Amino acid sequence: MRKVVLVTGASSGIGLALCKRLLAEDNELYLCLACRNTGKAEAVRATLLACYPSAEVTTVQVDISNLKSVFEAAKELKQRFQRLDYVYLNAGIMPNPQLNIKAFFSGLFSRKAIHMFSTAEGLLTQQDRVTADGLQEVFATNIFGHFILIRELEPLLCHSYNPSQLIWTSSRNARKSNFSLEDIQHRKGQEPYSSSKYATDLLNVALNKHFNQQGLYSSVICPGTVLTNLTYGILPPFLWTLLMPVIWLLRFFANSFTLTPYNGTEALIWLFHQKPESLNPLIKYLSATTGFGSNYVTVEKMDIDEDTAERFYQNLLELEKRVRVNTTQKSDHQS
Repeated sequence: MRKVVLVTGASSGIGLALCKRLLAEDNELYLCLACRNTGKAEAVRATLLACYPSAEVTTVQVDISNLKSVFEAAKELKQRFQRLDYVYLNAGIMPNPQLNIKAFFSGLFSRKAIHMFSTAEGLLTQQDRVTADGLQEVFATNIFGHFILIRELEPLLCHSYNPSQLIWTSSRNARKSNFSLEDIQHRKGQEPYSSSKYATDLLNVALNKHFNQQGLYSSVICPGTVLTNLTYGILPPFLWTLLMPVIWLLRFFANSFTLTPYNGTEALIWLFHQKPESLNPLIKYLSATTGFGSNYVTVEKMDIDEDTAERFYQNLLELEKRVRVNTTQKSDHQS
């Protein structure tokens, strides 16, 4: 029986590299690409099938930041599939990242330089926006939209006789100090990306507590420092020209500089081969690359309090109730 895999954000970056590597591992997969842009998704589908003609590759349109789109995509998926073996919750945004120039140059010539580059701690701030659903965009995209998708797909995921896996793309930049239970959407802060990734880690722990006995397991990974179009937009081109030799050199001192999307998927592929019931829900799995380019996986214990994880989960359930009412009212009004 073919394994069924759903990947959000599959048309570029980590998501696209993951799809290619998954099919290289198992060319009999049934792979579903969940993407916002249908045209890009279909182009990726054609490319994948040209390389792996024995695979089944389909697409589903979904904008994770838009709750109506999430509900519609989930309905379509439930019509297509009886189960999902793996769901890679990879789609995410970091809107308009702004570099703290003072912090950058003070850190560049300090003993914290490697840590600064590998985590971006203290370097970036973002100006968040509000979605049509009245939610902070980073929170809606990186965490809440995926949470609603999981809730909608529970019938396809909870089978105790054959476990399913949720695998989240988190970050080393998930900082407890940037998250607050009193402001889970990070409306008042300037680091919504870090907050949303810490929220991802919290949700991962809570999901394992509530769903392991039903055959659903959750894990989080960090792809490392990957250079993508988003990354290149943070600094002026001339600075990247100056920094690239330094970044490549830093790989010999810090294994987090995976640099390419292919390398960044190492932990995602490693989890594809693991028995989920054997994994520790308090561990984050990190893609790592040696200075000479060899990939491997390392682990990090998350700075997570299980009581906070449970309280956050309950907050999400309360928010879910409210948005479902609002979504229903909008649909009734439109009809």
